[in-house]
Amino acid sequence: MPRVSKIEMLRKREQPTLSIRTRANVEDLPMLIGEGYCRIAEHLEELREMLSDVPYVAYHNMDMQDLDVEIGFPVLRALPGKGDIQSGAIGEGNVVFCMYRGPYRDMASTYGEMAGWIEKNALTPTGTVYECYYNGPECPESELLTMIVMPVR
Repeated sequence: MPRVSKIEMLRKREQPTLSIRTRANVEDLPMLIGEGYCRIAEHLEELREMLSDVPYVAYHNMDMQDLDVEIGFPVLRALPGKGDIQSGAIGEGNVVFCMYRGPYRDMASTYGEMAGWIEKNALTPTGTVYECYYNGPECPESELLTMIVMPVR
């Protein structure tokens, strides 16, 4: 059964990133994410740089048949992009977050709990949702660890 930690709020500083923004349906995401992470990792290796935190996927919409996603790595400082790998940043601001453990397909109820918490605390989501992945397909589904981050105002 999926497990969710306490929902909390904090203020995050701006975070430089390297990312690839694309559109896809939900079924194609695992392949696109894997390919994107490999390409960004190769670019980081060429630059002799490292990621500064765990990889993420930003969801700029929630249309499962036409997702607008940003596949990326946080980095220590602004770095040059290459081709469709873009230099960017996750903006500074308040976020609501929680840690989720379990299969990705069962996250919907966690999103609902977080939306309820945001509404109860008179906050407004700003649109983009981030999933930060602490492990991946090498782990049993029941042990997948994902931080869900929702910027708010």
